[in-house]
Amino acid sequence: MSARQIRNIVILTGAGISAESGLGTFRDRGGIWEKFDWQKLATPEAFTADPESVHAFYNARRENLLAAQPNDAHRALAALELLWQAEERGQFLLVTQNIDDLHARGGSNEVLHMHGELLKSRCNHCGHLFEHEHAITPNTPCPACGRSGGLRPHVVWFGEMPLGLDTIYEALGACDLFVAIGTSGTVYPAAGFVTEAKAAGAWTVELSLQPGEVSTLFDERHYGPATKLVPEWAERV
Repeated sequence: MSARQIRNIVILTGAGISAESGLGTFRDRGGIWEKFDWQKLATPEAFTADPESVHAFYNARRENLLAAQPNDAHRALAALELLWQAEERGQFLLVTQNIDDLHARGGSNEVLHMHGELLKSRCNHCGHLFEHEHAITPNTPCPACGRSGGLRPHVVWFGEMPLGLDTIYEALGACDLFVAIGTSGTVYPAAGFVTEAKAAGAWTVELSLQPGEVSTLFDERHYGPATKLVPEWAERV
């Protein structure tokens, strides 16, 4: 597909784009969910039963994130977004399954975090959502209502609905190009985005370290490190 034919782009990123920044993937061999039990750390029920352990887990993830830096793949997507906006080519939507902020630190202006953001917290008592880089304990008070025991990481846990789905599906229905980067294709609804894009007539591209669960659905597939594949692909576009 030539650049003249592309107006609207939807890009989906997963843990693979941040792996080279030192952040662990979740579902790959040796990933986080092989080392930790997600049922005890990443569900609303786990938080109710043992908030101290859940907070300790996410405090460690937050500390790792603050020590990480964006890589060339993040920066390449940011540069592509700036070009698209400057030349007013059409819609550019970057959707990430990642809860890190490396896209923003890499220069992306607008990122839809469908699984939430690790550097934000929200209060179950009053609903207040705020930036929060520090450790949380069950005794940490909410800065808005002052009550303790209600703060939780602003992340989507198993059994909870991903964020921004209406916006995502609307963009998929109008996109000319859909690109999945560093995602395993095992988690729905994100794994079904390629089908939605193809139904809209979009060209679909997979950029990943290795084939994912839905790789055969993509029109174009490239495998290797994200820091090599993504800048090369962005340059071609």
